[in-house]
Amino acid sequence: MQVLTRKTGGVLQIKLVGEMDEYSAPSARAECDRFILSNTAAKKVVIDLSEVAFMDSTGIGFLIGRYKKATANGMSISVARPNFTADKVLSVAGIYSLIPKE
Repeated sequence: MQVLTRKTGGVLQIKLVGEMDEYSAPSARAECDRFILSNTAAKKVVIDLSEVAFMDSTGIGFLIGRYKKATANGMSISVARPNFTADKVLSVAGIYSLIPKE
């Protein structure tokens, strides 16, 4: 899993590329958390899932953890451009009631 980060104004953009599974999640988690914690003045976190080729329940846990990290630091969070498979996993799990989709 590759994690691409960028700050534009008050928005932290995190783009995930690859497969979100039990193997890749720990390093992606650590990288995202470092980025969020080093930019606590930001207002919003957007997680772009357009290039996530595979996601299972590990991805749900990953997103909930980033939600907790962002909101604890006064930031809102959303998910952008999930592919069909990721969108289905997130919809069935009810994630969009917690983390809105852009």
